[in-house]
Amino acid sequence: MATSRSSTPQDTLQPRKKPVQARSSVTVDAIFEAVIQVLLVHGFAGLTTTRVAERAGVSVGTLYQYFPNKRALVAAVIERHLAQIVQAMETVCEAVQGQTLDDMATAVCHAFVAVKMARPEASRALYQPMAELQGQALIMAVMPRAQAMLARTLASASNGPVPQAEVLSLFILTGCMGPVQAVLEMGAPPMMVELLRQHLAAMCRGYLAQAMALT
Repeated sequence: MATSRSSTPQDTLQPRKKPVQARSSVTVDAIFEAVIQVLLVHGFAGLTTTRVAERAGVSVGTLYQYFPNKRALVAAVIERHLAQIVQAMETVCEAVQGQTLDDMATAVCHAFVAVKMARPEASRALYQPMAELQGQALIMAVMPRAQAMLARTLASASNGPVPQAEVLSLFILTGCMGPVQAVLEMGAPPMMVELLRQHLAAMCRGYLAQAMALT
């Protein structure tokens, strides 16, 4: 379905409606999974709503009930992926409240790696669409929530006080992204994933120790 040149990027990326019934949620879940499968086979350039609908076992008309075009569809898949990451981070942050900075850094890094590597092929498939679909804007939409959550956790450290927790949380979150992407682009071999877990945690622990020494 074509969009007019006068449409703004924000308009073209908006879904038509969100599923409210269980059956509708199952349909959207199937469509989202089909997006990943089509991306893995054909890439973003080869992804079409027809291919996604066929893979999901629904009609193109059903797909268009929820999403006006492929850009809006893939943006919704990316937003769900980012929401899952933030939810995983929220869970671990709640679990480590009041622990030491070392324990926090280790738990947060391990959780980030775990959620990204739960389905490495899906994480990898979304990198190209994120570059095409204002992915940075989608990331920045959830970053304040994740940053504030991690900052509150760091501020609760038993070996505090922790000055500039907001700054520390920003650098930890952004510092985790590059190494994870690098390992995903290598195909996420199990040995490298395990090394990533260990080295990323060590990196964040070292950063926190040095940052605290600067204050």
